[in-house]
Amino acid sequence: MPIDYRIDQDRRLVLANAQGVLVESDVFGYQREVWSRPEVEGYDELIDMSLVERIELPAVQRVEDLAKLSAAMDPPRHYSKFAIVATTNVSFGLGMMFKAYRELDPRSTKKVAVFRTMAEAMTWLGRPQ
Repeated sequence: MPIDYRIDQDRRLVLANAQGVLVESDVFGYQREVWSRPEVEGYDELIDMSLVERIELPAVQRVEDLAKLSAAMDPPRHYSKFAIVATTNVSFGLGMMFKAYRELDPRSTKKVAVFRTMAEAMTWLGRPQ
């Protein structure tokens, strides 16, 4: 899976790095694997897309499906943040689409923002580097 992650228990943060060619099974697999774990409930999330060479999602509909799945997995009483670092126009655009779909879902308890740099994302998360 070209999405590696680690769970920082002390900072209550999931840090993920995507790289190479990102396909549908990678993003859906990451979502299900990480966010079905009860110990990360209410944690903030950061995904760094800066090493992604290409994104192969079959349709825009799948971005909406991913947003719906993500919102459905949110704990209803725990609000958190999700920062996406997207250095290319394609990853930034897809990140903004994901953010919009997530905000439209009433089950979503995670605030999403898309950034061009890691420093901006970490500051927004309240965890300056």
